[in-house]
Amino acid sequence: MQEEESILTFCLYFTANRFARDITKLAEKNYEFSDLSPSYLYLLMVVHFNPDITQKEICHKLSIAPSTSTRFIDKLVKERLVLRRMKGKESFISLTEEGEKTYQAFRSSLKKLFDDYSEVLGREFSLKLSEMLHEASLKLEK
Repeated sequence: MQEEESILTFCLYFTANRFARDITKLAEKNYEFSDLSPSYLYLLMVVHFNPDITQKEICHKLSIAPSTSTRFIDKLVKERLVLRRMKGKESFISLTEEGEKTYQAFRSSLKKLFDDYSEVLGREFSLKLSEMLHEASLKLEK
């Protein structure tokens, strides 16, 4: 193996970004039912499972900055997919009826996405890869 090929193969930064681009293309194809980017759909999922979740909790669960969550939530409020209720300085987020419908469509697309990449990678490998990436992210975040 030549040095260039070795670097491109074993550099985790390069390989992870390459994989992220490939999986993003596949996800965007599966999420065509919505004009929202996948990040917004995952935020809807978190709110679905955690009604009246605080913005701070959303940031923690999605590993995003407060400014990013504010931008996402503002857009979802404008699209009438979530409601923001203020209590003191904290904001609590919940889904609207339309947000719940969008979440249900997303949920179906998530299953299709898993089926698509599992067909290529194999079901067990897909599950193990997701688990390993999750564990690696947790370690790097510390």
